[in-house]
Amino acid sequence: MTTKLGGPARRALPVTEPAPSEPRPQQKNTGLAGQFAKVLLLGLSVAIAIWAAFPLIAEEHWIGLAVLVAATAALLYIYLSPRHIPAKYLFPGTLFLVIFQLFPVLYTASTAFTNFGDGHRGSKEDAIVAIQTSSVTRVPGSTEYALSIATEGDPATGPIVFLITDPATKAVSIGDAGGLTPAGAVTVTSSGKVTAAEGYTVLNAGQASVRSQEITDFTVPTAGGAIRSAGLSRAYEGKAGRAYDAATDSITDTTSGKTWKADESLGSFVAADGERLVQGWKVGVGLDNFTRVLTNDSISGPFLKTLIWNFAFAIGSTGFTFILGLFIALALHSAKVRGRNFYRILLVLPYAMPAFAMLLVWRDMFNTDFGLINNLFGTDVDWFGGTASARIAVILVQLWLGYPYMFLVSTGALQAIPGELLDATKVDGAGVWQSFKSVTLPLLMIPLTPLLISSFAFNFNNFNAIWLTTEGAPFPADNTTNGATDLLITYTYRLAFGGSGAQYGFAAAISIFIFLIVAVVSTISFRRTRQLEEVYS
Repeated sequence: MTTKLGGPARRALPVTEPAPSEPRPQQKNTGLAGQFAKVLLLGLSVAIAIWAAFPLIAEEHWIGLAVLVAATAALLYIYLSPRHIPAKYLFPGTLFLVIFQLFPVLYTASTAFTNFGDGHRGSKEDAIVAIQTSSVTRVPGSTEYALSIATEGDPATGPIVFLITDPATKAVSIGDAGGLTPAGAVTVTSSGKVTAAEGYTVLNAGQASVRSQEITDFTVPTAGGAIRSAGLSRAYEGKAGRAYDAATDSITDTTSGKTWKADESLGSFVAADGERLVQGWKVGVGLDNFTRVLTNDSISGPFLKTLIWNFAFAIGSTGFTFILGLFIALALHSAKVRGRNFYRILLVLPYAMPAFAMLLVWRDMFNTDFGLINNLFGTDVDWFGGTASARIAVILVQLWLGYPYMFLVSTGALQAIPGELLDATKVDGAGVWQSFKSVTLPLLMIPLTPLLISSFAFNFNNFNAIWLTTEGAPFPADNTTNGATDLLITYTYRLAFGGSGAQYGFAAAISIFIFLIVAVVSTISFRRTRQLEEVYS
């Protein structure tokens, strides 16, 4: 017995010695099926890596090859080792993040510093071959060949090759964009025409006639020029009208004598009078694409006007859909409303419809002559003919398409607010508006602000909303490349791809501008969201 000074006697609790720690039973090894699946998946990953390595080696992309080897080695090390348990779960997500997020961003950024586009896609050697083969003409004494058209895949879409028979040796060769190679096992008629070839599908007259334009444009480079088709059964070896001189690094027209020298800064062959050949090659141009946006008056002026409307469209589309969606959610939040589930299903229908189809429907509804809007209200408004009416129309379309989403998220956020808080405001004597402004809305904004930011970013680059309704119209008389309803994304598309050819480098540069604008707005908004969370947490 033990006693405590100044208190009643208490029985001492027996002290229990801690039991010696017993070794935990080891987990059983993974079953045979699990081990088999692991080996199978790792083997498949290694096979894919080996398959991807060959084109990287062929194109001499050594950095890409090094990344592939490092990623494969890390994969094997992590999953063949019994340690690094967290990494086994993090590695797949990190890998897919790099492939689908980081790599496209980095590739777009790198493209923005080049002249990559139509006429500047490949190397300088590719450009020289293209220039020479496109200038091939038939000359007296050109060798003629019996020709068969074949493909390695689908007769309608597969890559075309020429099966030609030499009239002197009767040897059959396969001609493609890389030149001539000896054919394998073939069946040849007495006239020299190939009717069957191992590994290829020989096109019949009907299949070849469907692709006649493609066959006419097809050329097979040779040492003296190129082989082109003369109909569907004959081919000839023509002479190149333009020849490349490696000593002077220039292209010379053999008929006129005109010369185009290589300009490495432009990636083009340029004549003394400034004329450029259409075929060029990909080179780095530094900040030229970015300075072009800022210094070219025909681009920078419309760019700034479009930017202002772009903000108005994104804010209006996001704000109006949020207000309407929240208002409907509040109206249906009351338990006094009968048939709430029915109304909610009915209101979500626009969100369930394919957006691109609904945009086309709304475009027809705003038609001046037979559109539903004018017929319903008895008006004769040219909705897409005026700047103000066209902008109102596209925002109304976005309001109809976007409010169901805001209604859904607002309904979910309202149901998460404890009813005791609202009851407490009533006890304190707060009215409906004061309760909403002081309690409901601040609590709603904490979870909804990130969704509003993402909705703003989506609407800022909402290509379909404009392209499928107005296509950027109306256009001023003095500028057919920038319309009143154009967003930056549609304006960029028209600048980069609506002219004589695609300009991927220029489009990538404008995309970076758009990315920076959205990133700055999102960063500021997220900081304010965190401040709001700190106030109401």
